[in-house]
Amino acid sequence: MNNVVQGTDANFQSEVLQSELPVLVDFWAPWCGPCRMVAPVVEEIANDLLGKLKVVKVNTDENSGVASQYGIMSIPTLGIFKNGKLVDAVIGAVPKQHLVSKISPYLDSVN
Repeated sequence: MNNVVQGTDANFQSEVLQSELPVLVDFWAPWCGPCRMVAPVVEEIANDLLGKLKVVKVNTDENSGVASQYGIMSIPTLGIFKNGKLVDAVIGAVPKQHLVSKISPYLDSVN
């Protein structure tokens, strides 16, 4: 089951900024090796935290507007959004546990 939403310049506001849940945004590109390494981790987190966290993947090659709006210079960048704001970010391929520990503080207000 794929619980990951494909984010675009067009749907970023509705999918991410207006989301009731905290959102993990994976800024990636198809040619990026580390992006491919972190992709399964991002999908696992989407499944593990279903109902508590929304996961959106944004291909920066196809959606440069959002990437430049948030100053994404390196990919993968995993941005954590809450209440329409970028509250934290992780750059590079990191172990799942590291990513979960970065996300956890933002899940507290979710029942």
